[in-house]
Amino acid sequence: MDASTAVGGNGDTAATATTAALDAPEAGALYGGHEHVVVLDFGGQYSQLIARRVRELGVYAELAPYDTPVAELRARRPIGLILSGGPASVYEPGAPPLPAGLLELDVPVLGICYGMQAMARALGGRVEPAPVGEFGRTQLEVRDEGALFRGLPSHQTCWMSHRDAVFEPPPGFRALAASPASPVAAFESSERRLYGIQFHPEVTHTPHGRDVLERFLRDVCGARDSWTPESLVARRIAEIRARVGDERVICALSGGVDSSVAALIVHRAVGDQLTCVFVDHGLLRKNEADQVVAAFRDRFHVPLVAVDARERFLARLRGVVDPEHKRKIIGEEFIRVFEEAARRLGEPRFLVQGTLYSDVIESGGAKGAATIKSHHNVGGLPEDLRFELIEPLRDLFKDEVRRVGEELGLPDRLVWRQPFPGPGLAIRIVGGEVTEERLAVLREADAILQDEIRAAGLYRELWQSFCVLPAGLRTVGVQGDGRTYGYVIVVRAVTSEDAMTADWARLPYDLIERVAQRIVAEVPQVNRVVLDVTSKPPGTIEWE
Repeated sequence: MDASTAVGGNGDTAATATTAALDAPEAGALYGGHEHVVVLDFGGQYSQLIARRVRELGVYAELAPYDTPVAELRARRPIGLILSGGPASVYEPGAPPLPAGLLELDVPVLGICYGMQAMARALGGRVEPAPVGEFGRTQLEVRDEGALFRGLPSHQTCWMSHRDAVFEPPPGFRALAASPASPVAAFESSERRLYGIQFHPEVTHTPHGRDVLERFLRDVCGARDSWTPESLVARRIAEIRARVGDERVICALSGGVDSSVAALIVHRAVGDQLTCVFVDHGLLRKNEADQVVAAFRDRFHVPLVAVDARERFLARLRGVVDPEHKRKIIGEEFIRVFEEAARRLGEPRFLVQGTLYSDVIESGGAKGAATIKSHHNVGGLPEDLRFELIEPLRDLFKDEVRRVGEELGLPDRLVWRQPFPGPGLAIRIVGGEVTEERLAVLREADAILQDEIRAAGLYRELWQSFCVLPAGLRTVGVQGDGRTYGYVIVVRAVTSEDAMTADWARLPYDLIERVAQRIVAEVPQVNRVVLDVTSKPPGTIEWE
């Protein structure tokens, strides 16, 4: 979750808040008339990515638990079902089974990895442990094009991640492809419109994966629609306008892309009935507070209350070293400041949140499970503070939100801002208390890093890039022929798809050199710069 979506930004759960039908519509109204595909999630690490790839191909897709009742799936009337991968072995006790009757729905089904194996086993195929597992790039030999490989190369690279394999397809199915350790790496029954592939078409490491998915969607499922996130937003604006009426709306605005886009959508719907509250807790990066105020108050003319609470937060953080204690203090204080602002505005009825579809999924919910995620995303609002939630982005992934932000005219610096934690720079000052001096040092060092990353054209390629200040660590240096005893700055840059895993970014050496030279030259309190080359796992992206 982008920390900008949460009031308090710490992901705590507490509030009692109601979400009306706008955010949990009935099945028949979910898609605004759009054709849609349901991805049944068997616990695979790429399940969200499957839904995102389908949407990129212009077909609306959503994730649902693998055990979703068949009656519910029938009521949703999807044009196709995709069964995701998963960590289990289909022949082990307790392995997730296919719901009874799923393959008799008369809806095209594509099984991927575990989904293929579960389909094969349920229909009488043979699934066993392979002599050798396949992990990573693997060569695929297409022996029969079928529907999925029509017009594609007979020899291609794909991405595998499995130890089990299908050795015999179910009766009546045609084997389409093989790999070194998978005798049946793809199969189909065109009569029943059931298809299976052992590899992962959703990852970029499968060059023709997009083609395979498109053939399933267009040629097998008959998808003709062209869904876009902008079309969903247009419908949401009309729904918000009808729901809010003449009531007042409040939004906790951090300047992150999620809360910013959510605020602009609601402003399009209800105009000046919306008031955004921006709390400057003094833990932001250089010039961020000014950028947010300039964008919303001056450019978009959205009613904005900017609260300068810098001294208040610093006072609460004085002497605090433990990272969890920092988070809790910042979250609680944010809530108090927000409460006070809400009272001054006459206790608006509605609260806008930038909840994303990935947030809903990670909280174990899908459509109809809004309350679970609402609690998480409100970030610790007290039980006596009751709002009805408006969550205009809860159907969209982060990349789709960015597209909408661009369409709404949000400045690039806000649309493409890298994720930033709700507690801000406080959790990037590690092993010591947060002070004005340390914040100033870290803020300047971080600004230099961001300048150089942008100048090198790498900003959008990185999931996050930032500086860390180990507060309790000083090192000896030599500057101007004199001895110094200064701070160390750690540079952290990672690449990631979803922040669940991350790899350290291989920044060019000349870029690292420029960053180090500038920080030491322009931030007098610093005499050493180091680079964090730890991936996640075993480390985390943030240090605290």
